[in-house]
Amino acid sequence: MSDFLRALHDALDERRRARRLTWAAATREINRGVVTRHQIARSTIAGLKTKSVAEGDGVLQMLLWLGRTPESVVPGFADAGAERFQLPMPAEHEVLRWDLPKLYTALDAERQARGKSWAVVAREIGGVTPGVLTGLARASRVGFPGVMRIIAWLGRPAAAFTRIAAR
Repeated sequence: MSDFLRALHDALDERRRARRLTWAAATREINRGVVTRHQIARSTIAGLKTKSVAEGDGVLQMLLWLGRTPESVVPGFADAGAERFQLPMPAEHEVLRWDLPKLYTALDAERQARGKSWAVVAREIGGVTPGVLTGLARASRVGFPGVMRIIAWLGRPAAAFTRIAAR
């Protein structure tokens, strides 16, 4: 189980209960505006409390519904609600996604600036392999909380590695 995902589940459940919504109703709201092939299943959302990884773009939709930053589900993260951590809000015909090529470019630049190999960076980040890191250049999906460990290693806000895409 992931502390990140447990914290996210607890926040979703708290908001759901406060609004007197079923998991199905909360899921419909979270998925509002997301095209069918990218919608999050109710079981995926409700099951976060026992998962070790979740699909990263789906987590972004959940965080938008909560009005929270990715950093806000990192246990002990100070100042997680600060402006620099706020996610951009997509318009009705758009969706928020992780910008993996941008993340890869920043990661590679920082790796080179620190004079480290991919293997050393992977060990420092923890929970990822060098192949996962180099694969970000071509990836279309990323797991959460792994993406947050990568971003933490960079020392930059998660929002800097998101993009707004057409649905």
